[in-house]
Amino acid sequence: MTGRDGGADIGPIGNSPVIILVRPQMAENIGTTARAMANGGLFHMRLVAPRDGWPQERAWRAASGADRILESATVFDTVGDAVADLHHVFATCPRPRHIVKPVMTARGGAAELRAISRRGLRTGLLFGPERAGLDNEDMARADALIRYPLNPAFMSLNLAQAVMIMAYEWWMTQDDTPPRELMTNETHVATKGELDNFMRHLIGDLDECGFLRNEQKRPGMVRNLRHFFERGEVTEQELRTLHGVVTELARGRKARQQ
Repeated sequence: MTGRDGGADIGPIGNSPVIILVRPQMAENIGTTARAMANGGLFHMRLVAPRDGWPQERAWRAASGADRILESATVFDTVGDAVADLHHVFATCPRPRHIVKPVMTARGGAAELRAISRRGLRTGLLFGPERAGLDNEDMARADALIRYPLNPAFMSLNLAQAVMIMAYEWWMTQDDTPPRELMTNETHVATKGELDNFMRHLIGDLDECGFLRNEQKRPGMVRNLRHFFERGEVTEQELRTLHGVVTELARGRKARQQ
């Protein structure tokens, strides 16, 4: 939930695709679709002949703060009217029915939509009714079809899930978040110098306690210890903790010897 009266402070982000819900059957599904759109930076929603009319309070309750998308939604009588001002329209379709059109994955479709939008052209995505999906007349309005490569034994999605997949792929076409990073919070990844300092501390105490007493095995044992600490991104805070561990182990050993 947003925790804000009137919903989250969201609006259009660039030249993003219009999400067109064709004959949606439940207000709650329209609301959860708005929530999914907001996550992916999509804002423009059009409704074609919603079964129960529009607006409907239940949609706002299900939108989790994506109110402004619902407030800006427009209603049309036909798919033709809803796409009349657009230059390219793609249609989601779980089972193409004897139609000769390009068929893309969600990722491929999002990439094409992004490329088209960068040319200043307006685009739209058609999503069909919850029960049966788009019919052939609806898909005839589309330039291409999008089909999600999901588990062929179970490809059932609700309306919001279907929109969420496209919203995510649309967002990822311009997102530069690293695919992997180490969360270090208030510390930092240890430098080689900091690691060397710790290794001298550790090896010195291991020599003193006799752990490395076998001269033939000592070089290999030291290398194994170094490999262990060098192969990951050990943080400075973790090294400080390990310094303390080694110091206390040595202090305890000396106390027992007295």
